[in-house]
Amino acid sequence: MNEIPKSHPRYKSLSERKLIEDGFEKGIIAKAGLIAHGRGETFYYLLGEKTNKETKKQINAAAAMLLLAKKPVLSVNGNTTALCAKEISVLSDSVPAEIEVNLFYKTPKRIKLIEKEFSKHGKKILGTKPTKKIHGLKSKRKDIDEKGQWEADVVLVMLEDGDRTEYLKKMGKKIIAIDLNPLSRTAQKADITITDNVTQCIPLLTEKIIKLRKKSTKELEEIIKNFKNKKILKKTEEQIRKGKMR
Repeated sequence: MNEIPKSHPRYKSLSERKLIEDGFEKGIIAKAGLIAHGRGETFYYLLGEKTNKETKKQINAAAAMLLLAKKPVLSVNGNTTALCAKEISVLSDSVPAEIEVNLFYKTPKRIKLIEKEFSKHGKKILGTKPTKKIHGLKSKRKDIDEKGQWEADVVLVMLEDGDRTEYLKKMGKKIIAIDLNPLSRTAQKADITITDNVTQCIPLLTEKIIKLRKKSTKELEEIIKNFKNKKILKKTEEQIRKGKMR
């Protein structure tokens, strides 16, 4: 990894791979998380390994939605914790928003490790002892915190999770997804989808929130009104197919 210049796109991918490997060895990440990261790397490559013009529009709309939210929640799992717990904590403070852990392969050990990781950055997370369930969802992701996703009006889902996205929307929640695959059910079902690498877009989202905080409620609402999620996802897909993202 040290032989590749830091300015090279491959450097970022290799650095993240090391964080994922370390997270797995510590027990923060499940085996399936390794596969999920590899799948994400593929789409990141197809997207040109950069935050493009369309993605910036997605980040802008996501920032506006988080600022307008009465009860925003940032949902994290093992991968996002291992990759960018610090950056997520900063984002949480900037909104402000609660952080809630939500796992598919849930064990007490993984919950404690994730809780410990965020505590390093001064954050007490929700979801460690969930008491509510998402109506209709069958997986372990159905278990949610009463003070978190249950009460939330806007949830940021930082992974491909179509089932939870769909059922949270049925509960009346607005969903912002971070998903590198523009064709996934998560991306298609979300109100706003950010097709970008999570480690790259979280800091950009924080910056945009700080900038948009000066805007009025009406101006923020106008940003969301003019944002067309399906249209941008379709354009992103077309650009990937034509090889124009690189």
